[in-house]
Amino acid sequence: MNQSIIKALSLLDFFSEERPELSLKEITELVQLPKPTVYRLLSSLEYCGFLTKTRDSDYDKRYRLGLKLMELGQLVSDQLELRKISLPFMKELANEINEVVHLVIVHQDEAVYIEKVESTHALRLYTRIGKRSPLYLGSGPKLLLAYLSDEKRKAIIEKTTLQDLKKDLLSKDRLMMEIEEIQRNGFSVSYGEQDEGTIGISFPIYNYYGEVIASLAVSGPYYRFEGRNLENIKDKTRIISKKISSELGHRSCSI
Repeated sequence: MNQSIIKALSLLDFFSEERPELSLKEITELVQLPKPTVYRLLSSLEYCGFLTKTRDSDYDKRYRLGLKLMELGQLVSDQLELRKISLPFMKELANEINEVVHLVIVHQDEAVYIEKVESTHALRLYTRIGKRSPLYLGSGPKLLLAYLSDEKRKAIIEKTTLQDLKKDLLSKDRLMMEIEEIQRNGFSVSYGEQDEGTIGISFPIYNYYGEVIASLAVSGPYYRFEGRNLENIKDKTRIISKKISSELGHRSCSI
């Protein structure tokens, strides 16, 4: 573990409703470290936006919590609300199709799986909540990539080395063709991109402003996603994704 990071972040615990603003001297006394060390740690926190300096003189340096913490707190709050609203619908979908259902979001240019409902099949996909994935790999992540702004998507693709699990280099032109297809169809399908022999199908979840904030993803072995069952899974996943979007305030499309 990086002790400098731990020491720096521990300084944030000294701020509270009763003590929203602290001086360099007060923090030094509380943490019982040399003043130059404390100032260096505070400067790092200030640089990252976790603290803001309210007074800066040779005799008095004072700090408050920064807006970055509000931004991160809002992100956590939004994710908790999204999970809370989505979970009953995810359970409904899993009960109807008996396949694993995931809720996937974008965080720091990666896909993150923030909720999961299992199937009852003996053969399951052993993913976990908190799993991260490149945005070009899998139906859920790829759908999110397709609905990012053109500028954001271009920046992510340009800095990414595309490589699938078989270690075959993927074409960025091919990826763009897949993204355009997702945008035309309104959903994403992937074949064996994260786990060999599996298929994934994902539909977008919209917020009140009409922005895609998550993907509702179902996945399982190829042989359980064939023929009429495949179309049934698509239809039910589409319906549930729209129900979740509706609960989040999105009203522009009917179920």
